[in-house]
Amino acid sequence: MTVHFIGAGPGAPDLLTLRGRDLIAACQVCLYAGSLVPRAVLGHCPEGARIVNTAPLDLDAIMAEIGAAHEAGQDVARLHSGDLSVWSAMGEQARRLRASGIPYTVTPGVPAFAAAAASLGTELTLPGLAQSVVLTRTPGRASAMPEGETLAAFAATGATLAIHLSIQNLATVVADLTPHYGGDCPVAIVWRASWPDERIVRATLDTIEQAMDPGISRTALILVGRALAGEGFGESRLYSAGYDRRYRPQTGDSRWAGWTDDGSPA
Repeated sequence: MTVHFIGAGPGAPDLLTLRGRDLIAACQVCLYAGSLVPRAVLGHCPEGARIVNTAPLDLDAIMAEIGAAHEAGQDVARLHSGDLSVWSAMGEQARRLRASGIPYTVTPGVPAFAAAAASLGTELTLPGLAQSVVLTRTPGRASAMPEGETLAAFAATGATLAIHLSIQNLATVVADLTPHYGGDCPVAIVWRASWPDERIVRATLDTIEQAMDPGISRTALILVGRALAGEGFGESRLYSAGYDRRYRPQTGDSRWAGWTDDGSPA
């Protein structure tokens, strides 16, 4: 028996990995976060599977469901929205599974920030503007922020910020970031990225509060940074005619050109 943690993606049911789909189809039990995972994803569950919406359950109740499946020798598909590496609460479940000796696997999913960038049609790292993306949030009821992880500290780097779970703190976000980025810095708010009812608001730090759609709440991602404008950046040397490509493999299966079989330079 194995628990398979599966990132179900940002919302669109076809933004699910093939591995995730196949694992769901092979598991007799499916536990899913009903408030964020679209029901269409559950269509991959096998006939007769036990399907449990964990939205109203606490951690003990969730682990009890897993424990029952373990006793019955049934594999579990544990679905979380987006990707499991950030803000998924997988860590606390995995810790209990390790303590109980229950094996588990992790299958990544499309994260919300990637889906939001796709909806905006933009690259978040542009030469000369930003080469880093910071995934962060503001303090909330579920989790406090560790000392040192402040918006001001991240803003001082000039990186593109992807601020999750913070739409209710928009005024604080604007106040903290404006001294570092300037009031004319582009901002995009993407609500329910990749869902059919997705909404996008584009503005600047100076104007975003006035431009906000009053219908947007929860599940909205705030993106801030100069790269969002898609202007004023240079071309990378990656595809320039004079770029030395000796270390780039010609196919995904080829060895690095210019290196020997033992990994040393040729």
